[in-house]
Amino acid sequence: MLGLCGVLVTTAADYTSPALALPGAVPPPDTAADQGVPWHYGDPHGEQRRLADGTASVDQSHLAVLAVTGGDRLSWLHSLLSAQLEDVDPGSSATALALDPHGHVEHEIHLVDDGSTSWLILEPGSAPDLLSYLDRMRFMLDVEVRDATAERAAIWRPVSERDPSYPTWLVPAEYDGRGSTPSGVDRGGGADKYVADRPALLPGSQVLVPREQLLAELGDDRAGSWALEALRTAAAVPRQGQETDHRTIPHEVGWIGPAVHLAKGCYRGQETIARVHNMGKPPRRLVLLHLDGSEGLLPAHGDPVTLDGRVVGWVGSAARHYELGPIATAVVKRSVPPEAVLIVGGSIAASQELVVLP
Repeated sequence: MLGLCGVLVTTAADYTSPALALPGAVPPPDTAADQGVPWHYGDPHGEQRRLADGTASVDQSHLAVLAVTGGDRLSWLHSLLSAQLEDVDPGSSATALALDPHGHVEHEIHLVDDGSTSWLILEPGSAPDLLSYLDRMRFMLDVEVRDATAERAAIWRPVSERDPSYPTWLVPAEYDGRGSTPSGVDRGGGADKYVADRPALLPGSQVLVPREQLLAELGDDRAGSWALEALRTAAAVPRQGQETDHRTIPHEVGWIGPAVHLAKGCYRGQETIARVHNMGKPPRRLVLLHLDGSEGLLPAHGDPVTLDGRVVGWVGSAARHYELGPIATAVVKRSVPPEAVLIVGGSIAASQELVVLP
């Protein structure tokens, strides 16, 4: 389809990365979260190990990208999104959420500003909806928004370091053990009441390269999306569309701190953020499940999680981790006892590891 200024933009549904033509590249099954990019290159567990060791790169060129320019871009985005963005320095990055008026998560946004442009990295196919919303909110400000998916491609690198040549988003500090993000330091009161110690760390960065440079920047040490998803699942790092549904509020999956600043002013959905934080607890919580591997099965996204025959939640992501074996994230009712053994997908027993505190 044609984007702004007549640029040809490939939709998420029909995108095929040139990396799928590389030796050993295996396309994803229809059930995989990441379509159009290599699922693995023949050694999924070895690829996990190389990512865990801080080597290898992952093709994420299927992700959508928006570009926001103009002198008012950061203050404007600050007024619309959940993160503290007014004081983002050139080269710095942040994680933010676009919420609906009731505080439900609509978009997870990985933002990096290069001094003249704020680049927004989104889930595949998300650009048109967020672009439409942002375009309606420009009013008379010095801001322009365009779909830049045809211009830039994302590459995951398993180190929390900026690339000196390209805009680079860093994972929130809470995910990789560096400490706390600015949102997590200036919490406005107790963001740490939501998340237990993380099950594992996930150091990493997303580098936005010119799309024509994708293969060159991927290099020869490559890993597939299967390996990255296994490490993300083990660290219980939430991802829009996997650990979220239409009712998700940020408190339930541990986004208070990494993506939500509790002390900033009004933005869409902020009333729900404040009310739940100050007056109660979220109705659901994210957990990491250690699955019984005797049946050799992995649950699918959305499969029910039950306790004593009652549905108490659903599966987010599932993976075979190179050290932990079969694991999954799930979103369950807050009232579920943390010590309870759950049944996943009708037959798989699972123990819980706390992520979001009950």
